[in-house]
Amino acid sequence: MADYNTIRAGQAGVRTAQIDEGLRAHMNKVYGTMSVGMLITGLAAWAISGLAVTPDGTLSALGQAIYASPLKWLIMFAPLIMVFAFGAVVNRLSAAAAQVYFYGFATLMGLSLSSIFLVFTGVSIVQTFLITAIAFAGLSLWGYTTKKDISGWGSFLIMGVIGLVVASIVNIFLASPAVMFAISIIGVLIFAGLTAYDTQRIKTDYIQHAHAMDGEWLAKSAIMGALNLYLDFINLFMFLLQFLGNRE
Repeated sequence: MADYNTIRAGQAGVRTAQIDEGLRAHMNKVYGTMSVGMLITGLAAWAISGLAVTPDGTLSALGQAIYASPLKWLIMFAPLIMVFAFGAVVNRLSAAAAQVYFYGFATLMGLSLSSIFLVFTGVSIVQTFLITAIAFAGLSLWGYTTKKDISGWGSFLIMGVIGLVVASIVNIFLASPAVMFAISIIGVLIFAGLTAYDTQRIKTDYIQHAHAMDGEWLAKSAIMGALNLYLDFINLFMFLLQFLGNRE
């Protein structure tokens, strides 16, 4: 990854002040889009969990379908499929279509995560969310402001994510609390690193393309950046919830 100051110095015909102003607007777009996605996910998860349980505390027909039937496997893996599909088709989508896709993904993620409201107490979910938000803000701020080049973390962290996915799938069948605890700790460390890494990469990608100022590219870039940070936040939250959350 090119050094921030080196890239800025090499942008012929574009003033540093213009780049800085554009970068701030770009990052605001990234964080704003991510925040809307988080809100959609939270509302969808809460609403669906309410519909999944009857007043006497048993699963409704909807709850049986999404939590206790083979459909649960589709719901579990559908968000992962959508992430890979988004990366494959984003260049063929308009910025508006990409944003709609992201919000649709956030809604589906809410469905996938809705069971946490049945497993964990509401208070512990809120507490873990606040802890995650504070940690995420600190890590993202560090990734944005640090002069250290952390691009070398990328391949290591992606390998770690692949290992986590494989271990999590295996543990679905093993159902080992010890393995789940280890996965949660490693997951927190990996997604903490990815939060800083992705923030720096979003910043540097913008600076590298600032001379072109392609509005369509910048809009789609902001959505892709929002998706990456959204995934970092969601995974950090879920792994923290595994050992900070109080179960019902």
